[in-house]
Amino acid sequence: PHRSLLPNHIPSSPTMSTYQTPDSKKEEFRKYLEKSGVIDALTKVLVGLYEEPERPPNAVDYIKRYMGAPTGVDVEALRVENEELKKEVAELRATQEEMSQRLREVEEADE
Repeated sequence: PHRSLLPNHIPSSPTMSTYQTPDSKKEEFRKYLEKSGVIDALTKVLVGLYEEPERPPNAVDYIKRYMGAPTGVDVEALRVENEELKKEVAELRATQEEMSQRLREVEEADE
């Protein structure tokens, strides 16, 4: 899902004036982006893209790689696999506990 970063879509924080003009909201957002380093990071990645000798076929993937995000990864498939593995681990732990209990019972019977 694509989320717009346009200033008029940004929720107001409790400290923001309730009577801000659209221009003051845009300026506040610009300052926020600058202060948090977003503008510098985007500038660097765009300069890197501009300086590429050959334009990459997928500019978004280039930007993701440049920014350190994995590309070509099916996040939903990883989530499903993670849930399945968590269930398997829980089952294995239960089996291990059951086997440990049986072993203790056998050891006690041999005493």
